Parts: sequence; C-alpha cells; structure tokens
Amino acid sequence: MDTSPTPYKDELASAFSWWRDAGVDQDFTDDATAWLVEEDARPALDAEPEAHSVPAKPAPAQSVPQSPKVERVDLLGSSPPETLEAFREFWMEAPGLDAIGPRGRVPPRGGPNAQLMVLVTDPEQGDRDRLLSGPQGELLDAMLRAMGFEEGQIYFASALPRHTPMADTPAIAAGGMDVVTLHHIALAQPKAVLVMGTNILPLIGGISTKDPQSLREINLTGSSKPALLTDGLDSLTAMPRLKARFWRRWIEWSAEVL
Repeated sequence: MDTSPTPYKDELASAFSWWRDAGVDQDFTDDATAWLVEEDARPALDAEPEAHSVPAKPAPAQSVPQSPKVERVDLLGSSPPETLEAFREFWMEAPGLDAIGPRGRVPPRGGPNAQLMVLVTDPEQGDRDRLLSGPQGELLDAMLRAMGFEEGQIYFASALPRHTPMADTPAIAAGGMDVVTLHHIALAQPKAVLVMGTNILPLIGGISTKDPQSLREINLTGSSKPALLTDGLDSLTAMPRLKARFWRRWIEWSAEVL
C-alpha cells in the first residue's frame, strides 16, 4: 500500500480550518429537494356522498385593516451631529429615536474611516453597554477573524437604538429614521458596508425585499459606499446552510471592493 503523504496535505488542513473558523462546518447545496409529496387529490373510495347536501353560506367579507399613516419627523433637527462622537451622544439622548426614550439604548462602537462597517437591524436582546455582546456577536467575531479583520478595523452599528423584535422598518423609516441611518454612515465614512438583515433596506433608502443581491451601494449626499446585503445574524445562527451562501458571496464581493 502506498503510504506516501497526501499532496498539499498542509494546504488542505489549513483550508478546512479556515471554514470551521468561519462557522461553516457542514456541506450544503443549492439544489432543491422535494421533501413533501403532493396529497392524492382523488376522493377516498369508501367515501359516501352526503344526502341532501346544502351549499355552505359564504362567510361575510372582512375588511383589511389599514396601517395608520406615519407622520414624518425631522429627527436630526436643525443642528445634526457633525462627528461620530457627537452622533453617539445624540444616539443615546435624543428623545424621538424610538417610542420608549433614551433609557436602555445601546451605542455603536468603533472609529471613523473603518475598513468595514457592519450594520445590523437592532442590538441583541441582552445588549447593554456593548453592541452585539451575545451569541450573535460571538458568531460575527468568528466570521470577522476568518475574513482577516481585527476588531479595530471594524465599525459596529445598528439601525435601531434598542432590541426591537419584528420591527416594522418601513414604518420606522417613513417616520424619519432613514435619514438618521444614512447620516450615521456618512459620519462613519467606512470603506464599505456589510448590511446584515434584509429588513434594513427601508432604513438606508432601499425597498423591502428578500433578494440579497438587490443592494450594491448606499447612496449618500455627494458620495456612495459599496455594500453587501446578507441575511441577519439571527438567521445565520439558526440556519447553518445560510453561512455557506454568505461566504460564497463575501469572497466574490470582497475581492472586488476591499
């Protein structure tokens, strides 16, 4: 038996280790599989027809409730923050950014001109003084290490100041929060933006969609930033198959942008 070492053994081991660090530890495919069999539409052979059946009376039509019209507010005011430090103070203290008020908000972290800005919809449930301090943050940290980033190269931000389950982002954006998000990105001035969550789109001037390739850049006043839209960290945590899709798109996008 040939017991000679496998060619490129060290290279293969290194590649497998990189994918494990990235959170992809299983093999996935994009080919669809028919897991459900269509029910047999034929009537049962032993079913007996009902005698003197009476057509059912149709249910009365129900009116669809209309969403209340959202009043748009100038949340930045006449003197918008001009630096990231001033924006952080505004983020933590401005009364109109959410319905609850300043108490319990979670600040962004990082400095200006970062190599990459990671924008999530909202903080994790247990976040207090540090954004993404729980399981989602642990996954993101592992991903960033696999990408080759150090923490100081990243600006971490959320589009909403507190944990907001099932946030109605189109309504929130219509109320004026989209301008705040875009102003935040303009002050941070990252080289590129990783948008983690398709529901962020209304808050950065896009439309709500499930197409992860619908966003190529974020338009700011006088400039634009290249952007990659992907599934949120909650989805990546719950559905490992999404990690493989993310990494394929990240490798292609980062090679062109970063």
